[in-house]
Amino acid sequence: MPYLEESYDIVVVGAGHAGCEAALACARLGLETICFTVSIDSIALMPCNPNIGGSSKGHLVRELDALGGEMGKNIDRTFIQSKMLNESKGPAVHSLRAQADKQEYSRRMRRTLENTDHLTIRQAEVSEIVVENEQIRGVKTCSGAMYHAKAVVLATGTYLKARCIYGEVSNATGPGGLQAAGHLTDSLVENGIEMFRFKTGTPARVDRRSIDFTKMQEQTGDEQVTPFSFSTDPASVQKEQVSCWLTYTNEETHRIIRENLDRSPLFSGTIEGTGPRYCPSIEDKVVKFPDKSRHQVFVEPEGLYTNEMYLAGMSSSLPEDVQYAMYRTVPGLEHVRIVRNAYAIEYDCINSLQLKATLEFKKIRGLFSGGQFNGSSGYEEAAVQGFMAGVNAAMMVLGREPFVLDRSQAYIGVLIDDLVTKENHEPYRMMTSRAEYRLLLRQDNADLRLRAIGHEMGLVDDEAYGRVLRKEQEIAAEVERLERLHVGASPQVQEFLERHGSTLLKNGVTMAELVRRPELNYFLLAEIDPGRPELSKDTAEQVDINIKYDGYLRRQRQQVAQFKKLEGKKLAPDFDYSVVGSLRKEAVQKLNQLKPASIGQASRISGVSPADISVLLVYLERVRRG
Repeated sequence: MPYLEESYDIVVVGAGHAGCEAALACARLGLETICFTVSIDSIALMPCNPNIGGSSKGHLVRELDALGGEMGKNIDRTFIQSKMLNESKGPAVHSLRAQADKQEYSRRMRRTLENTDHLTIRQAEVSEIVVENEQIRGVKTCSGAMYHAKAVVLATGTYLKARCIYGEVSNATGPGGLQAAGHLTDSLVENGIEMFRFKTGTPARVDRRSIDFTKMQEQTGDEQVTPFSFSTDPASVQKEQVSCWLTYTNEETHRIIRENLDRSPLFSGTIEGTGPRYCPSIEDKVVKFPDKSRHQVFVEPEGLYTNEMYLAGMSSSLPEDVQYAMYRTVPGLEHVRIVRNAYAIEYDCINSLQLKATLEFKKIRGLFSGGQFNGSSGYEEAAVQGFMAGVNAAMMVLGREPFVLDRSQAYIGVLIDDLVTKENHEPYRMMTSRAEYRLLLRQDNADLRLRAIGHEMGLVDDEAYGRVLRKEQEIAAEVERLERLHVGASPQVQEFLERHGSTLLKNGVTMAELVRRPELNYFLLAEIDPGRPELSKDTAEQVDINIKYDGYLRRQRQQVAQFKKLEGKKLAPDFDYSVVGSLRKEAVQKLNQLKPASIGQASRISGVSPADISVLLVYLERVRRG
């Protein structure tokens, strides 16, 4: 019986946030790409929280945008509220977060994919990868159709053998009741890929009309909205925004949860998968933090098209009747009506230690993967991995050098390095604390760090790159002007300093020295600096940060220089570590298993100690000298 056969440069399996970025990157680089999804209507679906960005995640989105990705542009056109988080803290932890109109976000991303040259969208379930001599040859669908390809990117999200569970109810579906992908796992296992079983969850969606907002605290967006994308005109995102609301659980909520833990599949053993430590269910919170009398609940709109509200902070897999009982103890939710029950979802994913830093499988040439399939959590983590996997698949097909970002270049580099060097027994979530060089890797300077790379790859156009070059020149010129501009103790200056609680001048100082004072900044000093040039808000922000944090930035650049030395000491991919005397057995086992690309990467592998690295360095130096 004949089956359909087609050929493409690249196949992308999945059209969630990872799959969309992978497919767009490949197609925009001129490669014939086909993207498979179990449902065309689920392209860029937001099955859980209705927002993009947040602490550290905002960094990822802006880095992705700087490199030429789509997520930042898409949320700028579909957000209903935007807020810069952590503004009371230093610039290293400022993070942008936007509430999305979920349906419009998905619809606009679908429109982008459907109108991208070289990109085909196909609704079908991929059931098999085709491998010959450890080289990917393509994929097969459930219908038996064969799609030949030079590279394949797996971005299956939470769909592989997915199971949605609450109480005693267990449905073999993907998120939101969508079709699960039940066949691909077996093919992956047959090809020697190690699989994990992970779990995540989501809270109930409730009817806005059944909520008493007078008992909650209103959470409004920023008066001056900062766009995610460096290509978005800031004027275009200044619009009327929708409010979110804050309320809290209480002791009565916790009592109901504790009394029904035996009915929770999380605690009864029904759920086998490992859940995310940093995004726990409300049951987990009550059990793990018994001393806390309340937990935050953010009530967030799902979009302008619907009355559904998302109860962030109350993810659960408790039975339906218990969900009603506990939700109705929360102030403002006493008469709440549930539209969709909360549930947990179990799914298959891989042990990410099987991947190279390019997100290509070590065992199968041309097979790449990204997103929650790699054992991570979150839309933003998924999107950047999908982009990097797609770019590297394209680089391989085009015969170009692989593309890897290291830990000193981007949060993306930290995320991927952690996935491929550290043992992750739970869904990985990006956090600012994971980035050692976070003062350099701020969300505000992602374009200055990464635009040139995106332009060199061919994913950032000349106009966008030109804007960054002009911005760099403006920043450098203004910093130099302020370092040279002397300010005397004139009455105007002294009055200004006194008004702002700053020490009066006894002698002249440079304007830069005034910027460095904690109580002052570049923006305030405009009052006594009539000669300053007209700069955009983001350029002026860079001037302020570069001067105010100059000492810290220089110190961190020195740390990066040391880091680069270890990263520069490359290790052969076929090196046998058992020949190195004095290496501990665990280190030999881990190094031979993971085959790190450099001494730096080797030093971050779980089970490899600083003493092991010293032994390895001595051995390599002895070999070098002959």
